Amino acid sequence: QVQLRESGPGLVKPSQTLSLTCTVSGASITANVYYWSWLRQAPGKGLEWMGAIGYSGITYYSPSLKSRTAISRDTTKNHVTLQLSSVTPEDTAVYYCARGVRVVGGSYEYDYWGQGTQVTVSS
Repeated sequence: QVQLRESGPGLVKPSQTLSLTCTVSGASITANVYYWSWLRQAPGKGLEWMGAIGYSGITYYSPSLKSRTAISRDTTKNHVTLQLSSVTPEDTAVYYCARGVRVVGGSYEYDYWGQGTQVTVSS
């Protein structure tokens, strides 16, 4: 069974860099056709796609977050990492990782999600 688990600090100070890890079990992050996305949901807002890393290691970012986002992977540990720099209180959200495939139009269809991790940006 595929499982994804997000981990990282629950509290980050403004201007710092947020770092989260998605540890994957039951599947390889290099398995063909799959993309590993980071998404977030701020209080009272919809789900926002932040970016993804594909099976080949190529990364894709939301244009609105591209300047502050970096997604990487460690194939030996089978995990995917998100870094978001220069955070502000507006980055407070529940952060999710998810496995998906690309569909027509360039979006993703997800089949497995992590449980999400709350990150609060506050001094």
